[in-house]
Amino acid sequence: MIAVLALTACGGGGAAAPSTGSASGPAAPAAMGGTVRVLANADFSHLDPARGWDGGVNNFYRLIYRGLTTFGAGPGAESTKIVPDLATDTGTPSDSAKTWTFTLKDNLFFEDGTPINSEAVKFGFSRAFDPEAGIGSPYARLLLDAPKDYKGPYLSGDLDTIETPDAKTVVFHLKKSFADFPSALAMVNFTPFPKGTGAAAAFDSKPIASGPYKVASYQRGVSLKLVRNPHWKRETDNVRAAKPDAFEWTFGLDPATMDERMLAGQGTDADAIAGSIQAQTVARAQQPQIKARTLSGLNGCTTYMGLNSTKKPLSDVRVRQAINHAVNKDTVVAAMGGATLALKGTSIQPPSVAGRVDYDPYPYNVEQAKKLLAEAGVADGFTMTLDSRTIPKMAAVAVAIQEALKQVKIDLKIKNIDTSTYYEVIGTPAQQSDAAVTGWCPDWASGATFLPPLFDGRNITAKGNANLAQINDKAINDRIDEIAGMDDVQQANAAYGELDKEIMKLAPVVPLAYEKVALIVGSNIAGAYQSNAYSGGIDLVSVGLAKPTK
Repeated sequence: MIAVLALTACGGGGAAAPSTGSASGPAAPAAMGGTVRVLANADFSHLDPARGWDGGVNNFYRLIYRGLTTFGAGPGAESTKIVPDLATDTGTPSDSAKTWTFTLKDNLFFEDGTPINSEAVKFGFSRAFDPEAGIGSPYARLLLDAPKDYKGPYLSGDLDTIETPDAKTVVFHLKKSFADFPSALAMVNFTPFPKGTGAAAAFDSKPIASGPYKVASYQRGVSLKLVRNPHWKRETDNVRAAKPDAFEWTFGLDPATMDERMLAGQGTDADAIAGSIQAQTVARAQQPQIKARTLSGLNGCTTYMGLNSTKKPLSDVRVRQAINHAVNKDTVVAAMGGATLALKGTSIQPPSVAGRVDYDPYPYNVEQAKKLLAEAGVADGFTMTLDSRTIPKMAAVAVAIQEALKQVKIDLKIKNIDTSTYYEVIGTPAQQSDAAVTGWCPDWASGATFLPPLFDGRNITAKGNANLAQINDKAINDRIDEIAGMDDVQQANAAYGELDKEIMKLAPVVPLAYEKVALIVGSNIAGAYQSNAYSGGIDLVSVGLAKPTK
């Protein structure tokens, strides 16, 4: 998943577990009741889980929606574990993990009292195939077996490859064996809905909740309020603490303004949480009274520079290797706000990914870079263009790269692209420049959601392309297929860790940093910890208030 939101965070030091507060601090258990306030720069992309797909909105979805499986609740690695949600367990595979059977728990209901049954699961999941609605997570379309001309339930009717032998049993037939299907089911577009609902973007304004909260009011770009869903049964849900009576979002706030409000913590802001602080706020957050209510840790994503291998002289692997050696990651970390906000990147996969290998194939070495450029016949240097954005942090990163490459006579021109169209431009090969700074977050803590999207050459597309390097190497493609066919998930993750090293021999990207998030919470906030599953943000299913007020 492209790190659209993650590129506002910070990091440093080592890959330690996130700071989660003391027993009397933000991580202390919340009490029942009250309203948690959330300060936000931007509104959610979509309230419809078939349409939205990014770290921020995925976290929000868990308050109002449930799936067959979900991520666990707890700091660090706990937040990346896949656990049962609506289902009694994480499924039973058969036919070499090409068929999966799930049984629903008892006493499951939507916000209007309609039972959550196998037909609702089938209907909700098949919405991912709708050409208008299914624009979010691709995993349902990639994994579920369906006729080539199937266009979702509104246009094509029932999807016969999802069987519902009774009200509590669902059987999925996949296109191919997939041992990690329970992890994929934690993705947001695998959300049940009552059959026949949600056409014409109805859920973007009025969702039908299956989780502990439902939407009470929503003004796009301004505010959103959640209140309790009376038909949610606490005894059926082992993940969501659901301590507050309500959540209230305020959208459209300037990041600097949010920082000031969280630092002050006055009035209702004592009951508030917000996004990661800005680099200029870090020093002020070191004051003891502020530090006591600060959470910090890796956001689970990698910020990197993609090198377009179709452009000369970047088509020469020695040139790409030279650029990897020439970029000074320390100056990149400094540009991102220093060690509080970023950790130097070495491998493609971030430390939070299972099976990841800790190695550094291209340590900073200007002389080695010059040697490789000479071998490639470009010792006198060349000019290349870097796609970037005018966001202050990203502009600083671009300049840090530009200064580093001057040492090896590479004249880097910075091309600033409007943030709103940036990912569309760099994801269109015909519009790509020589390089681009971007980021990627895993959809779950597996190399399966990191390496294939970025480096499988068969997935290069004319639009929405994630393989910015446009690498199409048969050995890499074949190895991706071999790993995808493994029955043992741990074995597959270990194989992806080794594949990371093989890919970096081709130097298609320059891993720049693993960003960190630094979050200041209100003095009355409790149950707060960072979730590795949601770009290092506060896990909303556990947060609440220490001393609720009516």
